[in-house]
Amino acid sequence: MTNVPPPFRTPEMWKLIDMPEKLVGSLYDHPLYYDLVFGSDWKAEFDFLKRCFPKHIDGDTKSVFEPACGTGRLLYRLAQHGLNVAGLDLNGAAIEFCNKRLERKGFSPSTFVGDMTDFQLAEPVDVAFNMINSFRHLASEEMAVDHFRCVRDALRIGGIYVLGLHLLPTAVAPVENESWSAQRGNLCVNTTLALESRDPPNRSEKYSMTMDVYTPTQHSRLDDVIDFRTYTRPEMLELLGKIDSFEIEEKYDFGYNIDRPVELDDATEDIVFILKRTS
Repeated sequence: MTNVPPPFRTPEMWKLIDMPEKLVGSLYDHPLYYDLVFGSDWKAEFDFLKRCFPKHIDGDTKSVFEPACGTGRLLYRLAQHGLNVAGLDLNGAAIEFCNKRLERKGFSPSTFVGDMTDFQLAEPVDVAFNMINSFRHLASEEMAVDHFRCVRDALRIGGIYVLGLHLLPTAVAPVENESWSAQRGNLCVNTTLALESRDPPNRSEKYSMTMDVYTPTQHSRLDDVIDFRTYTRPEMLELLGKIDSFEIEEKYDFGYNIDRPVELDDATEDIVFILKRTS
């Protein structure tokens, strides 16, 4: 008997069938899809980080650390760039994915399961970075302060923390919906992020996230809810002012143009802080 391969179906063809299999768990429980969704634009961030090192760090850059590293989409590339890398994440599936990839690329499995509000490193590093809003998962000011103090203590004097996040603008309407698509080989993931609720007095936002996952033989769907803490410009600056020996070295937007720093105002939404440990 001859085995006949199943028919190849594009995402458009699957939409006509419209019978997706439901995926269980959160976005972070599916590291292959997470890595594709958030890893497709890695190069802009990677190039930006490389240019940050000589511009903003005192001395040489040899080691980097990523709190909330997820699947390590930037870590293994920085390892290939010749740096010692490490990271932590609460999700064990993401850490397993990250470490296995590091090993496949010939590097030590140097990421570990841990809490970004309560960690210590054996040796101080030159750089810490957190590029895609993961900081805003910390639900309280106490957790945010603990995180910054942990990162500060993990850096050597003259080292930097590169922190990217979305602020809540008060002078313009904030973006409330995003959609994007990413493809790797025969795997395609279409993602929609939509605001469900926003409560500025209580500093909270809730977003629904839907991922439609397509292969030639299957259409799956993951529905998740993501909670963020909100920060206006004054609230963020007030928080950073509470961390001793940490100062704002520079600010950029998500265009990642190292030659074009930006100024903060009440219309600012996407921002990358360069925070330097001064003592």
